[in-house]
Amino acid sequence: MGIFTEVEKQLKVRGYAVQTFSSGAEAVDYLNRVVDGVTVGIGGSATVKTLNAYTALKAHNTVYWHWEQDADEARQNAMTTDVYLASANALAETGEIVNIDGKGNRVASMLFGHKKVYFIIGRNKLVPTYEEAVWRAKNIAAPIRAQQMNMKTPCAIKADKCYECNSPDKVCHGMVTLWGPMMGSAAEVLLIDEDLGI
Repeated sequence: MGIFTEVEKQLKVRGYAVQTFSSGAEAVDYLNRVVDGVTVGIGGSATVKTLNAYTALKAHNTVYWHWEQDADEARQNAMTTDVYLASANALAETGEIVNIDGKGNRVASMLFGHKKVYFIIGRNKLVPTYEEAVWRAKNIAAPIRAQQMNMKTPCAIKADKCYECNSPDKVCHGMVTLWGPMMGSAAEVLLIDEDLGI
């Protein structure tokens, strides 16, 4: 798929399995086939919500998601599932996956605790370079998420950029860059030719 030609190549070189889809519906159909009869954790993800993957997968898996269940219990249970689903705040064409997190459960689960991690990424997250991926995570994704959560941070109030603030409301307490799948864990990237999430 044209838009993903370079990043698909770079992700494979880094050790990821990669699938490309023309729509989110196709990606969910794929997940529904390959994720079956296991435990599944889901990170905070507008992409997963938009695709309604939770509903599809819970029909034949045990799924934990703090957006749909008791938040603390679901976060804890999601940390040790067989499979983990997440998205990305940004993906560089050079293959780096960048995420910012507030509580840390999402980025922690990308790093450890699962047999396989699936990254579900829409075309709007794709940028040419690693530096632009970091910029996008900080200046686009984090402010929008802070606004959605009704936080009183400068980025949410002004809706324009990261202010490197120390507000108690800030949603960006840590940033993780993945250069490849973690040792002992398989990872697959689902690239979708639609704008999804933030």
